[in-house]
Amino acid sequence: MTTSVDFWFDPSCPWAWMTSRWVDEVTASRDLDVTWHIMSLAILNEDKDVSEGYRANFPRLLRYARLVASLEQVVGPQIVKPLYDALGTRIHPGGSKDADEVIAGALVELGLPAEYAAYADSDEYDAQLRASHADGIDRVGQDVGTPIIAVNGTAFFGPVISPTPRGEQALTLWDGIVAAASYDGFFELKRTRTRAPQFD
Repeated sequence: MTTSVDFWFDPSCPWAWMTSRWVDEVTASRDLDVTWHIMSLAILNEDKDVSEGYRANFPRLLRYARLVASLEQVVGPQIVKPLYDALGTRIHPGGSKDADEVIAGALVELGLPAEYAAYADSDEYDAQLRASHADGIDRVGQDVGTPIIAVNGTAFFGPVISPTPRGEQALTLWDGIVAAASYDGFFELKRTRTRAPQFD
């Protein structure tokens, strides 16, 4: 039986990246129909009281989200996951803070025109970006971040994991998430993070 999964991510979030690698791991062994959606930490926090240091990152974060939202419209929804993979590999395990370099490299990797980089600085598809973002957030509430996962229509923030589980451990965790999603009254399970994202 196919499990329907919707995954909302901000390309810049290391925690979303860890969780996305776990979903990829599970997909290799389980029948999942995963749809990938863009959201934005810059949009999520635009009206919130955050540190100036964090707010200074918003233009860079928004560039990545705008690029994904734009190319979903220009190229098609099939580009969302490959583009996320190409951006995220450079941002997270690659450790690049240079958005121009990250974006250019991702476009080359995917065989897309270099001029598509201009979409990262365009508000042409901001309405679609905000609609995708709102679709995810409206399912879980405002007091969350990324990733957001919906399993057969039941959405949660998270799971927040590090390192990415592999093999049987990945499947065991997935089965737990599916079980939690099967109960409509389940809302929250949390503990303090004791480690940073550990990339493969």
